[in-house]
Amino acid sequence: MSWLDDIFLEWKKQYGNTFEMRFPTDSRIVTFEPDHVKAILATQFDAFDKGPIFIDQMNSLLGTGVFNADGDMWKFHRQITRPFFSRERISDFDTFDVHANDALTQAKIRLSEGYPIDFQDLVSRFTLDSATQFLFGNDVRSLSAGLPYPAYSPLSDSPEFVNHPSNVFADAFLAGQIQAALRTRLGPNWPLGEFWKDKIKPLREVVDRFVEPLMCDALAKKQKEVGDVKVEDDSVTLLEHLVNHTQDTKILKDELINLLVAGRDTTASTLTFAFYMLAEHPKIADRLRAEIFAKMGPTNRPTYEDMRDMKYLRAFINGARRGAQALSCCVSYHFRLVLVIPGLIGGLYSPFDSRMSNKAAVWTSKTPGSKAFYVPANTRVLYGVFLMHRRTDLWGPDALEFDPDRFLDERLHKYLTPNPYIFTPFNAGPRICLGQQFAYQEASFFLIRLLQQFTGFSLAPVAQPEGTRPPESWKGCAGSKGSTKVWPGLHLTMYVRGGLWVRMDELKPEGSVASAEAAM
Repeated sequence: MSWLDDIFLEWKKQYGNTFEMRFPTDSRIVTFEPDHVKAILATQFDAFDKGPIFIDQMNSLLGTGVFNADGDMWKFHRQITRPFFSRERISDFDTFDVHANDALTQAKIRLSEGYPIDFQDLVSRFTLDSATQFLFGNDVRSLSAGLPYPAYSPLSDSPEFVNHPSNVFADAFLAGQIQAALRTRLGPNWPLGEFWKDKIKPLREVVDRFVEPLMCDALAKKQKEVGDVKVEDDSVTLLEHLVNHTQDTKILKDELINLLVAGRDTTASTLTFAFYMLAEHPKIADRLRAEIFAKMGPTNRPTYEDMRDMKYLRAFINGARRGAQALSCCVSYHFRLVLVIPGLIGGLYSPFDSRMSNKAAVWTSKTPGSKAFYVPANTRVLYGVFLMHRRTDLWGPDALEFDPDRFLDERLHKYLTPNPYIFTPFNAGPRICLGQQFAYQEASFFLIRLLQQFTGFSLAPVAQPEGTRPPESWKGCAGSKGSTKVWPGLHLTMYVRGGLWVRMDELKPEGSVASAEAAM
């Protein structure tokens, strides 16, 4: 049972920050150098694509959407999608408000029953309903299924909950991502793992059954508008916007599924690890609440301008992203290596993004003592942001510490400002995430509402399902592994195995002001 970076940390110590791994079918280059990441994403962008192997691996799930396309197809998807992520669009907080209020109200009810809640499940439902509302104009109403009970409750896994239509949709969506991640770990030989049938196709069909009626309605509306000679784009949803640019049903479905991956799981992952940090650092939670109350009080709804001015909240979110590397709004590549050594078989995981070189390239780095690296054409390259975020030469001697102030104080100007590619939660360069500001707004909005209504954040390990707590053997190990209270897992994003089961106290009106004043 391995921690996320065990084997790669050892290889990094032995071979440096860039090295090659050779397999019977292909070779892969791994790098933890920000200058190499800059080359991949920006300065040598034209030399690195998603590549035909990755696109083939993801095709059953993502089709030819923006995350799974290169060249002209990628440019087309980027062009038709970009205009919808304007400030006016992402500043309409009615959708966030409705679903955040629903989620937090259900949390209060469940906590009042004496049960902990799975915060990861809660925010996954919030982001799923928000994303489907934003994309399609109709949400899947996953919050209407209610929240899961811990396994020790007699109410756990009731048929009404398990078979709720929204859970069928969400479960198929998640299973598709898990299977897609398994394909990437098998490299170019992935079809051997699905020799008899495509395991993702039936899962994608479940998801499409929700998307297709909405798409048909949007296309019918577009046809009517053509007859009425209506040309301006006053679309309310992204689907309506896309229909103004193409009526190709496959392109429409693929693009919507791509953006659903970005809009749901990645922000849910960010919020999950953000809560973990609140539970582990109560003084930081108090300081966040003080900033929120000073700006908008205990009940007012935040505006775009409010969140823009809340520097510590933004630093906290960046800190959570750096600490967990949730890879928000980026489909990430997760690599699995099965080592067979006499007496040992182990599955080793670490989060990476990947590209494939379409022509030869040369990487250089300004790191003292670093050599130039030749990258042959048609080579898979993996860049490991998880370990890059833990390099003390890039982030300072306290690189392993969770401290939002590193994004505000002199450390910002010492480390990040002169070397921005040490922190790429939204990627960078021409493929930088279109939904970056949308993700920040959504995460900020939910955290503000959470801190306005709750305090006393804590973990509830008694509710963690068997086999999902960090192994006892990890205690005392160096770095994050020795101190973690959750066991991260990976599919297309990082998540907490078994859910993040937590408790929190409702913040009563009479105590909210006093709590905020005490933190100032």
